[in-house]
Amino acid sequence: MDSRIPRLRRKLAKVPFVQQRSHSFGEEQHKFRLAPPLSAARVSRFEAETQIELPDAYRAFLTELGGSGASPFYGLLPLDRCELFTMDSRGEQGVPRGFTATDRRRAEGDLFLNIIEAGCSDLVLLGITGPLTGRILTGNSDGFWGPNVSSASDFLAWYERWLDHMASGRDNRALELTSPAARHQTSRLATRSSASRGD
Repeated sequence: MDSRIPRLRRKLAKVPFVQQRSHSFGEEQHKFRLAPPLSAARVSRFEAETQIELPDAYRAFLTELGGSGASPFYGLLPLDRCELFTMDSRGEQGVPRGFTATDRRRAEGDLFLNIIEAGCSDLVLLGITGPLTGRILTGNSDGFWGPNVSSASDFLAWYERWLDHMASGRDNRALELTSPAARHQTSRLATRSSASRGD
């Protein structure tokens, strides 16, 4: 077992469900809970079907902590709903790159697995092949923004950073998360500003 798994389990237990806590907006669905872990056989079957190998940290999360549920945005997708993508080729200078759904047989370029439901055409992707293997990227399939590569070394480090941000009340704009403490401070500043103007 990865030594981080028990620590993540404890941290997740300390972030209880609070309605409208943040802009992660999946809280109503996952309520900061994870579905039961998946069997190693189930994960291996998915890898065989998709002809990919999941990075160790993500595989450990699925088999030792939970198969779906609590995460930023609408939540960690069940494995059978995760889709493979490739990053679109570079276009004009300064224009963000999008992503195209694919499968292993017709993929050209590095593969990324969409592991979190982010809404609309936004994606939270896990690098499967190439230099970004194991890293988390956020982007938009149509190339409206991003892609943004997280500085976290792997999925477990990225997930723990999210839990730490939620527990400590820090804002994480890259994930569109606003904690209760950050929201409270913002409203307090707005009240002061309004009072000073005599509104």
